[in-house]
Amino acid sequence: MSDMSATTSAPLDEVMLAMDVVDTLRHRQDLATRELDGAARESQLIEKLREIYRQQGIDVPDHILKEGVAALAESRFVYSPPPSGFGTTLARLYVHRGRWLPKAIGAIAILLLVLGGYFLGYQPYQAHQREVAHLELTEELPARLDELYQTIFNETKVQQAEVEAEDLRKRGKAYAAEGNRTQAEEMANRMVALRDQLRQEYTLKVVNRPDTLSVFWRFPENNSAATNYYIVVEALDPNGKALSFPITNEENGATETVNMWGLRVPESVYRSVADDKTDNGIIERDTVGLKSDGFLDVEYTVPVLGGTVTQW
Repeated sequence: MSDMSATTSAPLDEVMLAMDVVDTLRHRQDLATRELDGAARESQLIEKLREIYRQQGIDVPDHILKEGVAALAESRFVYSPPPSGFGTTLARLYVHRGRWLPKAIGAIAILLLVLGGYFLGYQPYQAHQREVAHLELTEELPARLDELYQTIFNETKVQQAEVEAEDLRKRGKAYAAEGNRTQAEEMANRMVALRDQLRQEYTLKVVNRPDTLSVFWRFPENNSAATNYYIVVEALDPNGKALSFPITNEENGATETVNMWGLRVPESVYRSVADDKTDNGIIERDTVGLKSDGFLDVEYTVPVLGGTVTQW
């Protein structure tokens, strides 16, 4: 049985020796190249190989040396890479999967998270926002316009406010039907301002303080022969608090929000107020007009010419 094992293993040992011979020749390229250029000198190469192995204490039979020389010549133990192709590429990817597979799985996971967030989160959110905006524009805003109109209709004591409110409501609904949110909301805001104007209550008075100018006059820039007369007024609510209003300066067209302004009046009113203050430093008749709830404009108690200025 031991003889059979030796017989079986002997070819493997010979193959390993032949491979070692080829490997030796590869590491001695100067020897192999020079000697293999001519087949006639094969015996000389074998002799040199025998000497190399003898120096290493290895006794290699001649037929093994010949086999190794022949194998080198035939490139029998030389690795030749497979030709490029789809299959080769797949094989290389499989072999190196430990390098690229974790990164690929990570990238796929990130991509799935992004896509999931977009399709399951962002898109539904945007759809909901569009639905809410559409509902607000087609139902809530028109209902708000109707509510504001009804409030103004119920509270106004002048037809002008109702007419203005109806016009704003129609325009607001038309803009809403067109999908023009900005203009529709602007109409609603103007209705709110109209409602608030109706609800305002204040008394327009001449500024009646010793250290503050109460009257002044100006020459118009376009007519130096004329004279414009002004009284300085302020609007006081029922609690005596001064209110601020946007006032347009007739001299330059600029609008400023102020709590005191010059109101142009006839010369007779100007002189009456000036004389009243000169008398004792206090203006006894300082009321110029009243703004009551339900009305849009001030009801003046003295003649006025309507022009205003914000600087003097």
